[in-house]
Amino acid sequence: MQDYPQSMQFWEKTSAAPQHIGVLLFEGFSNHCLANTVEPMRAANMISGKPLYDWTFLSLDALPVTSSSGLSVAPHDKLGAARGDMLVVMPSYGFRDHGGWKTQAALRSAATRFPTLCAMDTGSWLLAEAGLLDKHKATIHWEELTNFEERFPDIEALRERFVIDDRRLTCSGAMAAFDLVLHLIGQQRGQALALEVAQLFMTRDSARSHTGGATPAGRIVNRALAVMQEHLEHPLPIPQIARRAGVTQKTLEARMKAELGAAPTTVYRRQRLTLARKLVMDTDLTVAEIAVRAGYKNPAAMTRAFKAGFDETPTSLRHQR
Repeated sequence: MQDYPQSMQFWEKTSAAPQHIGVLLFEGFSNHCLANTVEPMRAANMISGKPLYDWTFLSLDALPVTSSSGLSVAPHDKLGAARGDMLVVMPSYGFRDHGGWKTQAALRSAATRFPTLCAMDTGSWLLAEAGLLDKHKATIHWEELTNFEERFPDIEALRERFVIDDRRLTCSGAMAAFDLVLHLIGQQRGQALALEVAQLFMTRDSARSHTGGATPAGRIVNRALAVMQEHLEHPLPIPQIARRAGVTQKTLEARMKAELGAAPTTVYRRQRLTLARKLVMDTDLTVAEIAVRAGYKNPAAMTRAFKAGFDETPTSLRHQR
């Protein structure tokens, strides 16, 4: 995947310091889960042009660990020497073999150095054994949910893709890990950035990155985003998008401004420019052809918008390939 230039300023919610993530790997971890955890953060850094997140791969003893499919990872450090903002615990397969007092003691000690703990896939079991999920709501891979509920009665087990309860985050599996990290990006750095990360990965429904979807306001915004995404080559007027979302233009503008921090016209333009940028980098289409695909009447109009959005022209960006 190509490197892209910095986004427009409204795409950034905060200029806070990078968040430091420790990723604790165990033998048999899932490559899929690891990629779905780290890659959205990498993409957020790339799109924003800022180091919003950094991460360190860890193991209990700093020795290499091998995934369930044979990928070997050499950790940056051992858990006992690491500290940061959030620790992600990732055992996946064979998680019961990684329990025991040594792991429990290491996790309890790590909880004093990482204020937020996140368990991916079956990592919830290890946190629960260490007593770090007591009196919390949590989830785990659904194949283990019944056993988890019976083994740890002090934890409220939920059949959810991911659960956030104060500073305890739990996730049910690899695909859900992508959703959880998108949610965190949206909460910490703005829903608009999360939306563009989702579009970069060509998710089946990029609007799902807008995690306010459970609320009436969120559902309205998600419907509008879906309509926009379906009409990039032939853009619709904002009033028509609002009608298809089931609200007035004024309501849509207010909801989108509140949820994404930008007006519908700005978000719609950004979606079209994101498509144009991808076509510039990933295809040999001419600028004129890309302009048509992105809903612009002529190449000059798209080039002006492209330059305003990305600080360079489509031609100069293509020369960087």
